[in-house]
Amino acid sequence: MLPQVLGNRTDTLRDAARLSVAPMMDWTDRHCRYLHRQMSRHALLYTEMVTAPAVIHGDRDRLLGFDAAEHPVALQLGGSDPAELAQATRIAVDFGYDEINLNVGCPSDRVQSGCFGAVLMERPALVADCVAAMIEASPVPVTVKCRIGVDDQDPEVVLPDFLSRVSAAGVDRFTIHARKAWLQGLSPKENREVPPLDYDLVLRMKGLFPHLHLSVNGGITTLAQVQGFLEAGMDGVMVGRAAYHDPAAVLLGADHAIWGEGLARSAENVVEAMLPYIAAHLAGGGRLHQVTRHMLGLFNGRPGARTWRRMLSEGAARPDAGPDLVRAALAAVTGAAAAA
Repeated sequence: MLPQVLGNRTDTLRDAARLSVAPMMDWTDRHCRYLHRQMSRHALLYTEMVTAPAVIHGDRDRLLGFDAAEHPVALQLGGSDPAELAQATRIAVDFGYDEINLNVGCPSDRVQSGCFGAVLMERPALVADCVAAMIEASPVPVTVKCRIGVDDQDPEVVLPDFLSRVSAAGVDRFTIHARKAWLQGLSPKENREVPPLDYDLVLRMKGLFPHLHLSVNGGITTLAQVQGFLEAGMDGVMVGRAAYHDPAAVLLGADHAIWGEGLARSAENVVEAMLPYIAAHLAGGGRLHQVTRHMLGLFNGRPGARTWRRMLSEGAARPDAGPDLVRAALAAVTGAAAAA
């Protein structure tokens, strides 16, 4: 099967994928993505993983709804049944997602028991069937996020075989987490930290598959590292926890450093940009902490950061908490900066 060709949409997404923010369960919800979009106009944002059965049978507006300002935004699906994944893809496309991504990297017990996530590294033929069905159902690109291997597999053998088989089914963009997943003996948290990173292997895959768009993921914490991988020949870089816990360090300067745009926005600008969004969320019946929990790391390493975190952590859960609390916390940060 030929790779997907979708004209300008494919070109735009390939450009956006030069820097992406990883799908992270319980973190990259719609509020987090809206915040990240205030820091970078261009970076590709991903949802939390949603299983195909949940999309088919669950509350679709809650699971799939997002703000138009989040574009470009991709939905990550979990599953291993081609028919279910195709149906979920059709539903997701109707919500307006720019890309549908298949999870072949999550190592949790829940995904193993459901035969999806990283365990699918052992079943590349099934992955090929899944993505072929998704592509048939989708007018937008279908991509894959994978590991370099699992358990006792030899990544030097497994990864190129996986990329070859799945790309033959039509996928031409992959994000590779540069660690093995140990499905026996390590927790999901340990799987993000214990298996050694093998960036060289991922870089070699770009040499073996020059026609594929390959992004590297895992252990990347700074914008300088992102630039280093791009200069080394990778097509893209996906940043995970660093983009959540210290977003300013990665995202605020990205549009200038990677896409050549003007001066970066400040963290203070980002807070001001979030205030109308917060007001609209509260007017719709939401709670302040649902948004501000994603903003706690915005001033990491700066004077007043601790006060910012404390004021939002302690105050945002109160039923009457609103934008004034955010303004007061911001004033504390600016006051600390002036006194420093």
